Amino acid sequence: MMLRVNRPILILAAIFLGSFAPSAFAYLDPSTGSMILSAIVGIIATVGLALKTYWYKFKSLFKGQKSTQAEVSAADAAAEKDSGSE
Repeated sequence: MMLRVNRPILILAAIFLGSFAPSAFAYLDPSTGSMILSAIVGIIATVGLALKTYWYKFKSLFKGQKSTQAEVSAADAAAEKDSGSE
């Protein structure tokens, strides 16, 4: 039988145990700083793109418009039909 533990208790335990971690005294060269900065920028861009994608899907629910992908494939099918008849 698995014991269920509240999430706030786990978070407090992680913070408590993390506060006793010793200092690392590690050297971080300039390339490490630029790598961290590029990772942060990449994460921000990824989150922004995901929010934009889901925002437009959420917005389209209320407008009642069809997906743009369906419109594009319908236009492609019409173009193929026209080019085949020539």
